Amino acid sequence: MRTKSREGIQTCQVWRAFSLLLAIILLTLVRVAQASPPPVPLANTYQQGVRLQEYWVSEKLDGVRAYWDGERLLSRKGNVYRAPAWFVADFPGIPLDGELWMGRQRFAELSGAVRKRVPVDSEWREIRFHVFDLPAPGPFHSRYEQLKTWVEKADSAYLKLVEQEPATNHAALMARLDRMVADGGEGLMLKRHESRYEAGRSDDLLKVKAFEDAEAVVVAHVAGKGRLKGLMGALQVELADGRRFRIGSGFSDELRARPPAPGTRITFKHYGFTATGLPRFASFLRVRDDEPEQSEGKL
Repeated sequence: MRTKSREGIQTCQVWRAFSLLLAIILLTLVRVAQASPPPVPLANTYQQGVRLQEYWVSEKLDGVRAYWDGERLLSRKGNVYRAPAWFVADFPGIPLDGELWMGRQRFAELSGAVRKRVPVDSEWREIRFHVFDLPAPGPFHSRYEQLKTWVEKADSAYLKLVEQEPATNHAALMARLDRMVADGGEGLMLKRHESRYEAGRSDDLLKVKAFEDAEAVVVAHVAGKGRLKGLMGALQVELADGRRFRIGSGFSDELRARPPAPGTRITFKHYGFTATGLPRFASFLRVRDDEPEQSEGKL
């Protein structure tokens, strides 16, 4: 009886050790898959009258916002972009704020690449992490000088610095915006050079675009007519305040044949608002899903 008792105790100890090991593995997997959302600054929209002498200007990259925490690339929600080890091998071990980018007008291709659970080397070799801020104390102009130094020291082919220049006046800013759009760019960004690195939306960071953009959720598909018979003619979408309207332009025939499913979040552009407060001349821009795919049976 004593022997059986000892065997029972040993078996119990083995199971406890196994359970502890399993718990450690599961916790590690959770940490790899998701972290706390990084506290990043967000932009308001530029309006004429802002004191442009207080800002620096740079290109607005049509990419995917990413936060390097010194070990991993995180999305705004804290999910991990599974970049290949060689991509981040020479990144510094400090936080960096920036944008994963393939180039102008390649957002859909980029989004598809960075969201995959298993990264494809050939796709990631087309991507660069363009950094524009250093999450650290001090005013932006000081952080930016430190950022330059870190990027130079890293000497990584996949880490790039977003160039900043002093803004001057509204006319010059609009002329630069026109040139940027003509060259296929999305717009410009303004960063107050005395601003601190603080989470949330503020006028310390401003986006400058030829149009306004917003997000909505697809509610239903509206059948096309005439040339579009058999295809999607428009999307019925819902804004955050619950109001609904239709978007019928901005789609390729391929997208009309396979439209975003109900529940999908999209970005659309518009030019101000109607008298009823709905977006004027709304046009589809893209499916708005920057978050990496999660493993089956997410923990």
